[in-house]
Amino acid sequence: MYRLAFIFTLLTLSTAFTPTSVAPRQHTALFGGAKGGASTLEGKTNRIAFVKEKLSNSEMIFSIPSEGLSVSDSSTLRSSMPEGTTVALIKNTLMTRAIADTSAWEPAGSTLTGSNMWFFIESDIKGTLTAFKKFAKDAEKTETNIIKGGVIDSEFLDLAGVKKVGELPSKKELIARIAGGLNMVPTKVARVVKEPSSKLARAIKLATEEKKEE
Repeated sequence: MYRLAFIFTLLTLSTAFTPTSVAPRQHTALFGGAKGGASTLEGKTNRIAFVKEKLSNSEMIFSIPSEGLSVSDSSTLRSSMPEGTTVALIKNTLMTRAIADTSAWEPAGSTLTGSNMWFFIESDIKGTLTAFKKFAKDAEKTETNIIKGGVIDSEFLDLAGVKKVGELPSKKELIARIAGGLNMVPTKVARVVKEPSSKLARAIKLATEEKKEE
């Protein structure tokens, strides 16, 4: 019973950081000018729609100051990101309008000072933060382009909080650990993880019963 309760807690945590029906998307190149804005009403409308679409598919976002990043730096940073993570320079006024009617992302408003490079993460949080850490070290940006903060599950995270989230096991790692603990194949555990939270307990019970019957 304690073992199932522990596994249920881990799986619930993983689903809190994992969208249930989002298809991976490639990271997207910057558009809208060097300052992340747009010069026409149509351009601004399209830019806001772009941000909203990224927010709707993200499980976490965070930002860094864009000052000091060259075009080459920005290109290298984008290409280093895992699939499903988009890096974009967004003007503060446009970001403010994009998050205005989405309570889940409103906490990001506290970081809207200066020029910001935003990271929209659809699934691979750990991979994204690991890639950013490597980029910052290689490009010697660890002191100048520090993470300002992020938002996950409607909660604002400061730098320390973002780092803590990055230390959590990825979904793939969690599935492998649980599979090993239950002596089950990872694909079966993956099916359990995809169940809605309200059905996780029943799904785990069925999965373990199937194992006993095999």
